[in-house]
Amino acid sequence: MGSRASTLLREEEIEEIKKETGFSHSQITRLYSRFTSLDKGENGTLSREDFQRIPELAINPLGDRIINAFFPEGEDQVNFRGFMRTLAHFRPIEDNEKNKNAATSEPLNSRTNKLLFAFRLYDLDRDDKISRDELLQVLRMMVGVNISDDQLGSIADRTIQEADTNGDNSISFNEFVKVLEKVDVEQKMSIRFLH
Repeated sequence: MGSRASTLLREEEIEEIKKETGFSHSQITRLYSRFTSLDKGENGTLSREDFQRIPELAINPLGDRIINAFFPEGEDQVNFRGFMRTLAHFRPIEDNEKNKNAATSEPLNSRTNKLLFAFRLYDLDRDDKISRDELLQVLRMMVGVNISDDQLGSIADRTIQEADTNGDNSISFNEFVKVLEKVDVEQKMSIRFLH
């Protein structure tokens, strides 16, 4: 089972992934090649350790949070389809996608889904709100020891004070969206994938 030949993508799988993620055929095959090169166990899945071998993630202060986003709750492996679904959040929004038919489900790379992905990086306990402690933990990951705990606390307090409109001392997803309404999330959360 471990051979590369047994894990080749079938044409119908590529078509399904295209529909689900919006990636082109050539992008999918290129990303599949990258996926298989990361798959050190040659079993058609990636583990957290496989991701930790990616130099850009290893040095990113939020690398562990990004890696965790690839894994559904309680899972320790991700298959190619799950890998592609997560990467799709970072696919730039094309002009023809901006006025997508509202009757169809929202694409994974929509503004709302990009914001939800970012929100989940902060919502460490997955309770659908960002507490002061969670915000502090993420800020600490990002700045390391370059800022004192008092300064970080002040930043966290000010951020929650500005974002928290319902007075519960945390940031809900709707409050998170409101704070970022003028930020070009589509640009900032996009990776240019080669065609």
